[in-house]
Order: sequence, then structure tokens, then C-alpha cells
Amino acid sequence: MAGSLEQRGKNRWRLVVSCGMDANGKQVKKTKTVTATSRREAEKELAKLVAEIEKGLFVEPSRLTFADFVERWLRDYAETSLAPKTLFRYKQLLSSRILPAMGHLKLEQIKPLHLMEFYSNLQEDGIRADGKTGGLSEKTILYHHRVISSILQDAVEWQVLPANPASRVKPPKAPRKQAASYDEEQTAALLEAAAREPLKYRVMIVLEVATGLRRGELMGLEWKDVNFERGTIEVRQTSQYLPDQGVFTKEPKTETSKRMIAVPSSVMALLKEYRTHQLEERLKAGDLWKGSDRLFTTWDGQPMHPDTISKWFPKFLKRHWLPPLPFHGLRHTSTTLLIAQGVNVKNISTRLGHASISTTMDIYGHALKSADREAADKLDHLFSGNVKQKKGQG
Repeated sequence: MAGSLEQRGKNRWRLVVSCGMDANGKQVKKTKTVTATSRREAEKELAKLVAEIEKGLFVEPSRLTFADFVERWLRDYAETSLAPKTLFRYKQLLSSRILPAMGHLKLEQIKPLHLMEFYSNLQEDGIRADGKTGGLSEKTILYHHRVISSILQDAVEWQVLPANPASRVKPPKAPRKQAASYDEEQTAALLEAAAREPLKYRVMIVLEVATGLRRGELMGLEWKDVNFERGTIEVRQTSQYLPDQGVFTKEPKTETSKRMIAVPSSVMALLKEYRTHQLEERLKAGDLWKGSDRLFTTWDGQPMHPDTISKWFPKFLKRHWLPPLPFHGLRHTSTTLLIAQGVNVKNISTRLGHASISTTMDIYGHALKSADREAADKLDHLFSGNVKQKKGQG
């Protein structure tokens, strides 16, 4: 199968592949225009095109629909490059709303207006899968936009599209909510209530407040991650759940998420008590124990479903007449308590596993401002007397 190159301007090349003759004796050619900085780079693109045509994978750009491209994108990129949970969520959005609305459109014909109309439809009453009135939240619509934009941007990178139409659309802005958390008094009441619950759940609450781990990190802890001598916990994996995989572990999403966290001595003592309790439960289970080394397991040693604590926690709060708070709010509680104690923001950021201090500042800016005001108020008595005295002398 012969191929040739035609330069069509600076860094623009037209790839032409001869595919024989049709029934009428007319030569059949497949063409594709690509961007390449050199002839050698263009020749590599030509070789890829020839291979696609020979394998029957090539589709004329003018005939390629958004659904066609998504199918290839999932197969050639997403299935191997995206995290399992991200891939699952992308597939959900694509199959439930995005492809039914846009899949039939020719890829090169998608315009900003198509996307704007789609986002507008997502705000209409009756679109929600849970049956609730009203449209999707701005945050959810923004997530749809990010999925679409990511796919279209890859189409640009793969030289299927000249530009990303999603980059010209302003999606709804998701309002940033202040991170919900408990203050010191509420936290004390929480810990007191937790002491009256089964030991496993008490430990989950206490450890979460003490460390501020992400839920998946907490549920992914194994006993080998706990160093009783040094009083530390190592975060090296997260626990997740997908319908087709069950409960599984994966590495944290960033290198900064892998970290060593110091734990208060009283919490380490509670962990020792819990370790003894779990060993006793393991002996009771006998051969039924599944052999998991996780801190938090079911009665037979299998890893706990990550959602279990999230579903149990609101019921626990209600039983003890405590203010509503999602389980993730304990991570925020841990952070705001550290800020109130004057702990350095860099240390807090490292402890939380944030990629940068700016992430910490962005999420907890309100708490940092409050702490700064409190610090200023504490210094006020040093100046107020002198200021009044000088005014009197004047």
C-alpha cells in the first residue's frame, strides 16, 4: 500500500495513501492532513495512517462521529491510562447523557453552540436520575464539560480536529462551598459519643480526626503501615470500590499523597487495643477468616466497603444529637483544629498529602484568615494600653 506526502504550508502536511481501484476502475485514495515540524515526523504519521488503513481502523475525518471517536478514545487511551474509578465515572456520564445527546454529531461539525445547548438542557427539570425536581447542579454540569473537553482535546492532539470547541465555551461555575467541619467543642462531643460505639467505628472516627486522611486512604490502611514504636502511620495505598471489580487497592493519585504521618500517643494506644481486639475476633472466625491485613474489615476479615463508614456516620451523628457532617468533614475538622493551634501551613499541607501549599490555602483560606484574626486579637492587649496612654499625653 503506497503512500505519499504533500507539504501544504508551514508544518502542515497532506498524507495520501493509494488503496487500489474501485469497481469503476477509479483509483481510491485516503487522505489526512496533519501538523508535523519536519518531513521525518510527517513520514511517521504517514506510516501510522497506512497501518490504520491496512487494519481497517481508519475512518475518514469527515465521516467520524463523536461516538466513533469516543469508542476509539476509550479503547486506545482511557482503558489503559485513566484510574479505574475515573474511567468508570467517565463511562457513566458518556453512556447516560453525553453520547445520547451528541454521539450522532460529526466530530468536525461540533461547535460551541452544540455544547452550550447541551449544558442548558442539563439544567432542565426532569434530567436527574434520582427523580428529584430541578436540573443538575452546576458542579455536575461542570464535570460533564470537563469530560467532553478532555476527549475533544485528545482529538486535537491526535490531529483529528483542528481545534477544541469546548475551549470556547464557558461552563457553569461550580460555587466553592466552605469546607464543613466541627469546632473544638463539637469535636470533643463527637469523640465522647464515639467512645460509646463499637471499637472498630470508634477507632475510625478517632484516627480520622487525628490524621485527616482521605476516606480511601483510611480504609486502605494495613497493620504493616502502623509503626507503634515511632508513633507513625504510612499512607501508601487507597481502597476503592467498583461494581465490576469489588473492593480493591491502588496507589495514591500523586506522589505527595504517599506520606508518613505522626499520630498522637493516646491514639496509638487505642490502636494497640484495637489490634488486640481484632486478633481475638480473628481467632473466633477461625478458618472463615479471609486473611486480610487491613485495619478495617468485615467480621470474616474481608476489606470493608469504603462506603460503609460514609453510610454509618450520619446515623451515628443523629443517634447522639450531633450536628450533621459528612464523614469527609472529619478531614476538614482535623485541618481546622491544626490551624487553630497555630501549626505551620507547610506542615499541614504535607500532612494532608496536598500537591502544593496553594491547594491547602485555596481550601482552608477561611480558617487561616480566622486564625490570623484571632492571633491579632491576642496581641491587642500589648498595644491598646500604650495607644490610650499616648493619646492622653497628647
